[in-house]
Amino acid sequence: EIAASNIVRSVAGRDQGKLFIVLAVEGEYLLLADGKSRKVESPKRKAQNVLFVAADENRLSEKIRGEARITNSELRKTLAAYREEVYPDQEG
Repeated sequence: EIAASNIVRSVAGRDQGKLFIVLAVEGEYLLLADGKSRKVESPKRKAQNVLFVAADENRLSEKIRGEARITNSELRKTLAAYREEVYPDQEG
C-alpha cells in the first residue's frame, strides 16, 4: 500500500522511469512531485501505475504527513540523497 511521503517510480506515461515523492493519496490517484519537472504547487495526479521504491523516513516525511508547507528544494534534496544511496557511482 503506497502512502504519503513514499518514494515511487513511474511505470507508465511520459514520466516513465522517473522518481517522485507521494504528496497525498486521493482515492485511486496519487499526487506526485519531484521538485523539478513537477513542483509542489502543481503535483501530477496519477493513477496508481507506479512502483513502490522506498519509505522516506526523515524530516520531510513528517512534514508531508503533518500537512506542513514543503519546498521544491526539499523534494529535490530527498530524491538526490536517495539516488546517491542506491546508485552512488552515477551522476544526475
